[in-house]
Amino acid sequence: MKRVLELGVGMLSSFCPVLQMQAQNKEDDKKLPNIIYIMADDMGIGDLGCYGQQKIKTPAIDNLAANGVRFTRHYAGCTVSAPSRCSLMTGKHTGHSYIRGNHDVKASDGEMYDHPLADAEITIAELLKTKNYATACIGKWGMGGPDSEGHPNKQGFDYFFGYLGQLNAHRYFPRFLWENNTKINLDKKQYSHDMVVDKALNFIETNVDRPFFLYLSVTIPHADLQVPDGELGEYDGMFDETAKVNYGGYYKEPKPKATFAAMISRLDRDVQRIVDLLAEKGLTENTVVIFTSDNGTHREGGHDPEFFNSNGGFRGIKRDLYEGGIRTPFIVSWPGTVAKGRVCDHVSAFWDFMPTVCELAGIPKPETTDGISYLPSLTGKGRQKKHKDLYFEFHEGGGKQAVIKGDWKLVRLQVNNSEKTVMELYNLKEDPQERKNLSAENFSMVKKLEKLLDKNHRENEYWKFVYERNKN
Repeated sequence: MKRVLELGVGMLSSFCPVLQMQAQNKEDDKKLPNIIYIMADDMGIGDLGCYGQQKIKTPAIDNLAANGVRFTRHYAGCTVSAPSRCSLMTGKHTGHSYIRGNHDVKASDGEMYDHPLADAEITIAELLKTKNYATACIGKWGMGGPDSEGHPNKQGFDYFFGYLGQLNAHRYFPRFLWENNTKINLDKKQYSHDMVVDKALNFIETNVDRPFFLYLSVTIPHADLQVPDGELGEYDGMFDETAKVNYGGYYKEPKPKATFAAMISRLDRDVQRIVDLLAEKGLTENTVVIFTSDNGTHREGGHDPEFFNSNGGFRGIKRDLYEGGIRTPFIVSWPGTVAKGRVCDHVSAFWDFMPTVCELAGIPKPETTDGISYLPSLTGKGRQKKHKDLYFEFHEGGGKQAVIKGDWKLVRLQVNNSEKTVMELYNLKEDPQERKNLSAENFSMVKKLEKLLDKNHRENEYWKFVYERNKN
């Protein structure tokens, strides 16, 4: 058990007798909101109707926005999966987060899983356990395999079902999934997304009488592009599928455009199932429902992001630190608390989720977080604090860093090769598509933001740029 949990329980028990404490806890539980955080995998900001999508129907998610607030400048933790999820769970940007890239290690079962999150890291789930929340991660974890300290059951989650590692998560008919510490052999015969959603619905039904935190981390629309046979729905035959594609080791779907659209609509259907279940159980007004994506759109398995305008007109995709790689859809619905149909331009990021949850549940915010609570932007109450800057780093593609401060954004490319390192400066207010590099004409701003790049980055033994590796 981690120190945060020991302190939480110890502090409570020292102040009141056991029976009185239990009665008070039950009373407090009724006031605490449920939290459902739904995170798609590689969904672009332009893949939803409420963000401008024209070809794919997403009525349920659009209704979340219509009945809540839609953010226009929300940023993922990183431009690929594992570091983005680490940022979300631990409230830290990638300049000093524990996981800063996708890196696989072999586990005790002989399979490859992601670099495990350290036991010393404090997660949102652990914080919520101090308030008696039931906690579940269902879907894709990506921060530690079986027997590792990064396993979700060791990081504050009472229940886990899905993919522990992201390599297996490329397949929608996988060889196996995990339920807590039990390996469920599937022999490629079951469609994983449907299993994941069924488990999520069951978790909600099982915990209607206590506050719960459901981290529903689905794999749609990550490649493979695949749905069960005969379930393309209205998209079957709708698009020209004659273009040649590079599948890159993924499933060779003959109708990738129709399949991609059908996957998005399938997820949308399941969001509606969750909303309907909350209404049935009388939980609608006491449940915060959040919808987002772990990073920008991809170009894998036959997906054509330009055809669907998946990045919403922004430059770049997954693995870029341009807006199309890190700016994500972000929708929050909380009927009775969050006003309907609002559009919010507050600049926020994944690491803000932790302090927001802490404020919601009355938990002291860990000093380690870089986040700022966006609760005032949700409720319209209180003063919304703003970030001084946002920082990102990525260790593939030659090494990349970016910092956003006000309207300005600096991108440093080819960090690992000093002879090729370049700086690109953009004014996001005037040029949100990042078409005009202003570095040559505003050298003073480049130097100012470059100092922030260096200030925000801290060395880590697992994630080093070349210049750091060469020190030893």
